[in-house]
Formats: sequence, C-alpha cells, structure tokens
Amino acid sequence: MPREIQDEAAQPMGMGALPPSLRGLLAASAILLSAASINHLFNLGFFMNIRLLEIHYLYVMLLLTLPLVYLIFPCSKTNPHGSTRWWDYFLAFLALITCAFFAYYGNSVVNKGWDFAAPTHAVIASFAFWFLLLVAARRTGGWMLFGVILMFSVYPMIADYAPGPIQGFQRPPVETAIFHAMSGESVLGIPMRSFVNLVVGFMIFGVAMQHTGAGPFFIDIAFSALGHVRGGPAKVGVLTSGLTGSMSGSVITNVLTTGSITIPAMKKVGFRPSYAAGIEAAASTGAVLMPPIMGATAFVMASFLLTDYTNIVVAAVLPSLLYFFALFAQIDAYSARNGLKGVPRAELPRFGKVLREGWYFLAVFGLLIWMLLYLKREAIAPFYATALLIGLNQLLSKSRWGRQELMNFLVATGRLFVELVAILAAVGLIVGGLAVTGMSGTISNDLLFIAGGNTFLLLLLGALTSFILGMGMTVTAAYVILAVSLAPALIAGGLDPIGVHLFILYWSMLSYITPPVALAAFAAAAIAQARPFAAAYEAMKLGTIIYIVPFFFVLDPAYTLQAGLVDSALTVLRAGIGVLLICAGLQGYLLGVGRIEPGPTGAVARILLGIAGLAFALPSTPMLAVPIPGAVGAGVAITVLGAVMVAFSRDRKAA
Repeated sequence: MPREIQDEAAQPMGMGALPPSLRGLLAASAILLSAASINHLFNLGFFMNIRLLEIHYLYVMLLLTLPLVYLIFPCSKTNPHGSTRWWDYFLAFLALITCAFFAYYGNSVVNKGWDFAAPTHAVIASFAFWFLLLVAARRTGGWMLFGVILMFSVYPMIADYAPGPIQGFQRPPVETAIFHAMSGESVLGIPMRSFVNLVVGFMIFGVAMQHTGAGPFFIDIAFSALGHVRGGPAKVGVLTSGLTGSMSGSVITNVLTTGSITIPAMKKVGFRPSYAAGIEAAASTGAVLMPPIMGATAFVMASFLLTDYTNIVVAAVLPSLLYFFALFAQIDAYSARNGLKGVPRAELPRFGKVLREGWYFLAVFGLLIWMLLYLKREAIAPFYATALLIGLNQLLSKSRWGRQELMNFLVATGRLFVELVAILAAVGLIVGGLAVTGMSGTISNDLLFIAGGNTFLLLLLGALTSFILGMGMTVTAAYVILAVSLAPALIAGGLDPIGVHLFILYWSMLSYITPPVALAAFAAAAIAQARPFAAAYEAMKLGTIIYIVPFFFVLDPAYTLQAGLVDSALTVLRAGIGVLLICAGLQGYLLGVGRIEPGPTGAVARILLGIAGLAFALPSTPMLAVPIPGAVGAGVAITVLGAVMVAFSRDRKAA
C-alpha cells in the first residue's frame, strides 16, 4: 500500500491513537470554532461590547486550529503516531502567540493600513506567520504542495527575474511578508473566507452523519434494494460510495470505509479482484463530485464565482448523475456478459426494516436540500440539519451517543477543521503571490496568447495542467491555482463560467484513478488483494465518462442546466443514450442485443458503438460546426450498423 494511503488509513475518524491531552485539545477547538462560526453566521451578538471585524474572526479561526497542526501531524511520516518532539511544541506555541498577536491588533491592520506599511513587531510576526503556514502545508499536504506554495509565495521577491510571459512587479521581502499575513487577498483571501462563511457547517454535518451511523444505513438500504439484481454487490458499492463519499469529502477515506464491505461482497458473487477494486475506486472518486455536499473545493468555487453555493449544486447535478449512470451501465453490462448473479434475497437485509430504523437520515437530507434549493440559506442550512440529525439520533436510534461517542465526534470534527484550515490558509499564499505582483490579471492573457486564441487547445492545456497538479497536491490547491490563472482565459474565450470552474475541478480529481498515482485504485487494490495497476486500469475504464463529460459541459451550458428547460431535457435524453452506447462499446455488451463476441467484427462493432455514443452526446455549441440533428442522425445510423455487426458476429460464432 502506498505511503499516502497508509497515512490516511492510519488516522481513523475517531483518532483513538492520539493521547487524551491532544484529544481534549481537538474537542475544545471544535467546540470553540463551531460556537464562533454560529455566532458569526447567525449574528447572535455574543460579544456586543466588543467591536469585532471580520479580520478578527479569521485570525481567531487560525488561532483555534493552526497550533494543533504541529502536534497532530508529525514532522516525519515514518512514524505517524510517534511521540511529539520539542520542536513541535515550540512551533505550536509560536503559532499560538502569532495568531493571537494578529487577532489582538486586527483594528490596527484595518485602520492603520498595516498590510501596506507595518511597524517592526508586525513585520516580525508576518515572517513568522509565513514560515508557520509553509510548515503546516508540508505536514498536511506533503512535499509537493509545500514546493508549489513556496514557489508562489516567494515569487513576488523574484518576479522581475522571471521569463517574459510570467514576469511581474517585484516586491521586497518585507512588503511580501506583510501582504501575505495581513492583506485580504492572500492568507485571509478567498479560500479562508470560504471556509468561515460556508464550509464549517457542512464539515460538521458530514462528520455527524458518519458518527450517527449513516454509512451503515446507506449500505444496508442499498443492499436491500439492489443486492439481489445481477451484479448487485457492485451496484450497491456504487450507490453507497456515492452517498457516503458525498458526506466525507475524502476519496481515500471513502474507499477504506465502504470498500471494506462492498469489495468482499463483489468478489463473493464472482467479480475479479481487480475489477471490484476498480469499481470502488471509480465510485469513491465520483462521490466527491456528487451534490449536495461536494467537498471544500465547491465552496471555494462559489466564492470565486461570486454566486450562491446552490447554483454550483444545480450545475453539478447532471454531470455527476451521468457519471454514476455510466458506472451502473458498465457494471450491468459486465455482469450480463459474464453471467454474474446477485445475492440471494434471504441473505439480504429487509428494506422495510432498514427504512424504519434509519428513515431520519433521509429526512435530514431532505431538510438540507430544501433549505439549500428552496430557501437558499446555504450558510446556515447544515447547522439546522445537524441539530435535527443529532436530536433524532438521541430520541430514536438504538445507537444514541454517550459521553465517549460525543467525544469521538468532537475529536473527528476538530481534526478535520485543523487539517482543512492549514491547507486553505497555506493555499491563500498562492493567491497572494499572484495578486501582489499583478500576475493574476495578466496570466490569462498570456495563456490565450500561448494557445493562439484556440479555445480547444486551451481546454486541452487546462485539462493536462489540472491533471498534473492534481497528482501531487490536494484538489483544492490545484483548483485555486487554475481558478486564478486558467479560468479567466477560458471564460474570456466565451465559455460558461460555472462550466469552466467545474471543468477544472473534474480534471483535478482524475489523478485518483489514473496511473501513475491512482491513490484510490491502489487503496482499493489493497483491500481486494489485487495488483495495483490492474485495479487502476479497471478504474480508468469504468471512469471513462469522467474524462469526456467535462469537455461536454464546458462547451454546452445545457449540461450544467444553465440553458432552457427544453434544451436541458433534450440534452439529458441525448446524453443518457450516448452514455449507454459508450458503455456498451467499453464492456462488450449491448442492451437488448446481447454479448459482443471477441474477434475483428466484434472489435469494430464496439468502436462503432463508442463513436455513436459520442455523436449522441455531442455538445450543442457554435464552436463545433456540427448541427445536433445531424449528429443524432449519424448516431442512430452508426448504432444500427454496430448492432447489425454484433448480431453478425454472434451468428458467425454460432455457425
């Protein structure tokens, strides 16, 4: 198992391996941060006699989390749960006094313009803050993330020496440090503001769902509904991974939790170990893109686009449904082709019993979606949903919380806050490095110049860059870099802004199932006892649609439901047919016709079906000089030809 997977697997949600003192600090951090967030978002006025600005709130959030980074995340990965060293305590103390300093002098930062000209003690604190964030980025995100953030954060000091296209206004070290530490465009910029204004509630809700037993409920409800159909355990794996992964926001965590149940069940009914691992990896990767909770990156996206999070959710619905529809279609085709059955009904949980015991999970999700889509209260919706969930769990559930369960919930929440704040604050250094040099306003023009004004070439460059960055750093970090540099160039080329930002997000996720990294596939392979690269190949094959769909929705607003109702409905129909045909070509089984036999004729039939699927799903855009009626007509003709060749291939084998 790769080191990155071991590290994440070794840190369960309850964090039971931590000493009691650190568990207590994490729980206290979670309580205080949640209380501060509730006071801020609900405008409760706990501090009526103290004039607090937003900058105070941001520094307080850092004060509650940053010192714990150095105590929880080890300096060396060789012994993740080793004893804390003296320098860890020193860094924690330094972070504590540095964040407290800025929180105390928040008024001076705003009113006296310290982010442009600061006194000596503030300059020293700024350099210390900068150093602490770099160390935190290395410990939470790894060396690759550290290297990229270091490069962008020191870029203002060497911008004059950079090559022509990336040359900017040079800044001395002191100006760079105080800009990073106190400006609203660096550490305190969009990533951190997204966290304090949107992310906190959803993170609490996700942890609460896991600790109240939502994961086992969704697994049982999926098994009771789908376990008996052909390839049932695999379809259950897709459904449960989609539901639980949307809550956790972590691909690897999702693989390790749901995969430990679904992968053995898949192998039991006849799925090859590598194929079972590929299914789990592909489903867990797509789960983080599934509304209504899409991980922290989606909230950062809403801040970049200056739009409601609800609009991001609506735009992401059709692409994510197409992806999971493709997984179901491929699993069904594979199961039919290989004669794989489901689990006998006698061995499955009863649907009615499972629903009676866990109906309140669905009710809580209903409340969340109603408040998001109808009331448009995305900032406070998860707090109401969490309160309802915990209340119903204590009243109705057999697994109601005691003191230990409550402590585990608080510790898991605190750890999630600590890790996320460290990464988002450090990623803010990237935005700050580009903003202070003026590069954030010119780099998009440079990219357009490099691409020669060709939008398709720019999309290909963007896809490749997103994929490469996603290999070595968190999805959020990769997204922020490209949202600042690439997205404006694509939008200037006439593409839909939401589609562009979702395009970047999707391609930043693909390294989880694509070699040579493929962390999700490698984690699933360890559970399935399969060869890692064989599992990665199967995950790539099953996730083929996720490589294609971003190009469709970035070119056609109907795919993100930004067009009219009729256009969107026709797009859904065309895309569904197209996905079915592409899946038939990939898996060698055409619904209604049957198995596509191996051989030259069968191979040609599979290629034709794939081409027909692409023709059906072709985006409606002036950039493609192909009218949609003509593309659909061509798709029908090629489909008929492919089906004839399938039948011809089977007749030849029978003869």
